[in-house]
Amino acid sequence: MARDVVLYVEQPGSMEGTQTEEFLREMGVNFTIRNIADGDEKAVAELERLEASTTPVTVAGDEVIVGFDRERLEKLAKS
Repeated sequence: MARDVVLYVEQPGSMEGTQTEEFLREMGVNFTIRNIADGDEKAVAELERLEASTTPVTVAGDEVIVGFDRERLEKLAKS
């Protein structure tokens, strides 16, 4: 996978965030975690730009996946 993948979370250890993180790892996806609860202003600004009002949010290029969406995450991993 050539695209940079970023996983935005707000509550480390949240059910959907943990599911998404574990699933991406199982699928062999390299990704960066950005925790907006840590005061990461750039991450907060990016989520605002994407109009994402909840986390987790997985971003890969133009693809934005809000929440744990197994089908879309599988497609992302295989692309």
